[in-house]
Amino acid sequence: MQSLRRPEILLYLMAAAVPIAFGVWQALLNNFTIEAANFTGVEIGILQSLREIPGFMAFAVVFLLLILREQTLALLSLLIMGLGTALTGYFPTEIGLYCTTVLMSLGFHYYETVNQSLSLQIFAKQEAAYKMGKMVAVGSAASLVAFSGVWFFIEILHLEMKTIYVIGGVITMLIACFCWFFFPQYTGKVEQNKKIKLHKRYWLYYALVFMGGARRQIFVVFSGFLMVEKFGFSVSEIALMFLANGLLNIFFAPKIGKLIGKWGEKRTLTIEYVGLILVFSAYAFVTSPAIAVFLYIVDHLLFSMAIAQKTYFQKIADPKDIAQTAGVAFSINHCAAIVLPALYGLLWLSSPALVFLTGAAMAGVSLVLARMVPRKPRPGLEVQWRVQPADTNAAKMTDNL
Repeated sequence: MQSLRRPEILLYLMAAAVPIAFGVWQALLNNFTIEAANFTGVEIGILQSLREIPGFMAFAVVFLLLILREQTLALLSLLIMGLGTALTGYFPTEIGLYCTTVLMSLGFHYYETVNQSLSLQIFAKQEAAYKMGKMVAVGSAASLVAFSGVWFFIEILHLEMKTIYVIGGVITMLIACFCWFFFPQYTGKVEQNKKIKLHKRYWLYYALVFMGGARRQIFVVFSGFLMVEKFGFSVSEIALMFLANGLLNIFFAPKIGKLIGKWGEKRTLTIEYVGLILVFSAYAFVTSPAIAVFLYIVDHLLFSMAIAQKTYFQKIADPKDIAQTAGVAFSINHCAAIVLPALYGLLWLSSPALVFLTGAAMAGVSLVLARMVPRKPRPGLEVQWRVQPADTNAAKMTDNL
């Protein structure tokens, strides 16, 4: 029993708890908002913008860590997330859905912020990418359970969506309670700074995170909405699509983690952004439901490569800055996320294709930034501008795909 009370087991269990609540919330969202609240692209855009406000406020994690341990805050966040999900079906109105979404999102984003900090502190640099890949795989397996459950409850048991929201939220809360009582408190090897501060030498990491947050909103908000509005997907069909994503991530996410360790962050991020440019451009003109599903799955797999952003930061960071910078980075990630979904909701009414084409442009900016990541990043070598022919060591640091 004692062998199970290891910090990495705690991280894997928490990684499983999140997608159960969030997977149910996400799988039902588009159909529930359209059928129960008559949402259009405008309302879904506003809802998603509101969902990102807690992410923008993630820098406040630093202040909470003055009174709470990171592990305690992570578990409290899971409880709040589960509660927000469980309440969603009881408020099928525009204002009601906005409120329950913010509550769910508060737990989700504060958990994700603290989880990133804990992961980078607990996992050694040599194994961080692989173990983060395993965390993604565990999350995908839990998503598989959630999406399978949604399909089973809708198609076989014919449960109301309100009841399914309760089931998903309560399971996440039960896992959080189990972790609270089963695991001891773990502490990082280095005392963390608890002040909000932007570090000049982390600017490239901040820029990559900002662009990733802006671009991801298009995938999270509008790719699924496209399936329902343009192709008429039902709840069970959306759940099956998510099911396919989960199966593939269980297999590929740990392998992607290994590849990051082998290829390095620069090459991995370059492949991710080139792939995203192609996928978003294809989204703009897709007319086949089958091709749209294929693009959605490829899109989802490419986002697993974003682990490379975290391992890049781990390699260049002062260990004392990890918790502080995780909160600041999450806020930066959500700066554009607060505004873009609502603006794109308006743009969606006139040109869905343009929404995805701007996403391709954002991926292009990220590609330029990725080419500045050194082949072997470390403190003092956070950015690689160009090859210096006269400097052999600098030349060795340059990566050519």
